[in-house]
Amino acid sequence: MGIQTTLSVESEAARLLASRGRLKYSREQCAQLAELTLEINRLKKEKNAVILAHNYQTADIIYGVADYVGDSLYLSRKARESDADVIVFCGVRFMAETAKMLSPQKKVLLPDLKAGCSLAEGISAADVWALKIKHPGAPVVCYINSYAETKAESDAVCTSGNALKVIESFPEQEIIFIPDQFMAANLQKETKKKLISHNALCIVHETFTAHQIASFKKLYPQAQTMAHIECSPEVAALADYVGSTGKMADFVDKSLAKQFMVVTECGMGDLLRVQFPDREFIVPCAMCPYMKRITLEGVLRALLKGEHEIKVDESVRRKAMNALDRMLSVG
Repeated sequence: MGIQTTLSVESEAARLLASRGRLKYSREQCAQLAELTLEINRLKKEKNAVILAHNYQTADIIYGVADYVGDSLYLSRKARESDADVIVFCGVRFMAETAKMLSPQKKVLLPDLKAGCSLAEGISAADVWALKIKHPGAPVVCYINSYAETKAESDAVCTSGNALKVIESFPEQEIIFIPDQFMAANLQKETKKKLISHNALCIVHETFTAHQIASFKKLYPQAQTMAHIECSPEVAALADYVGSTGKMADFVDKSLAKQFMVVTECGMGDLLRVQFPDREFIVPCAMCPYMKRITLEGVLRALLKGEHEIKVDESVRRKAMNALDRMLSVG
C-alpha cells in the first residue's frame, strides 16, 4: 500500500464517519478503514477502474469505495455505460459475469471467486434443456441470478425489479421461469400466464418464515413490511410491499410510515438507515455468506494484482446476450 500522510488519513476517516454515522461506526474504526479506502480510491484513478456494489454489500465498501450502488438491473446498466477500463464488481459471480458479457472489452474483477449464489448453482444449462423438452414452445425467462451458460439457453433474462414486465412481453401463455421457485410462485399471482418453475431457492430468503414475520408484526404493529420477492409466498402475503431491493427505497420514500420491517439480507437495512435517517428499520436479519466474502482487502488485492478476472466463453456470451438485450429493451 502506498504511504499516506497522517493528514489525509485523518481527513478520510472523517469522511467515512460522516457518511456512516447512522450505522454507529466509531472514529477509531473509521481511522482503521481509512488507509484501505484511500489506497483503493487512488488505484481506481490510476487504473481507470469503476467499483460497482450491490445493495447487500457492507457499509465500508458502499460508503468507502463504491462508485455505484444498487440492485442487479441498475448495476447491469452501469456496467454497460461505464467508460472505465476495469470493473471491480462487489457482488457475486453471476453479477460479474453479466458485467463481462455487457462489456466484453473491459477487464472485470471479482474480489473473491468463492462469492457464489445458491440460485445460480441450483440450475444448469442441462436443466434448462430438460424443461424445454418437457414444455415445447414455452419461452424461457431466466432470473439474472444464474450463470452465463444458463442465460445462454434462455429467451430473456429478468431481475427482481422487472420480472413481470419481461414475462408479459411474451405473447405465449405458458412461460418457463427459472430458477427461483418462490419468486415464480409470487409472480404467478400477478400474471394470467402459466409459469413453469424450477426448484432452486435463495439460501437467505428461504430462512424467513411466516410465523417469524407475524411475530415481528405483533411487536411492531405500526411498521410497514417490505419483503423481497425471493421470499416464500406465505411471507410475501404478510408484506405491504413485495419486490426488488432497488424499489424498497422508493416505497419508503413515498410512504408516510415511520417504521419499516425489511425482510431481506441484512445489508439492505444498513443502506436504508443511512438514506432515511428519520425512519426506523426493523430487520429480522439473515446474512448472505456469499456477499459477505467481499471485503476491502479483497478489493485492494484485485486492483493491485488484477487477480480473479472473470472471463466468459465468447460463444456462450453471444447466446446469452440475446436474452440480456431483451431484458434491457424491456427496462
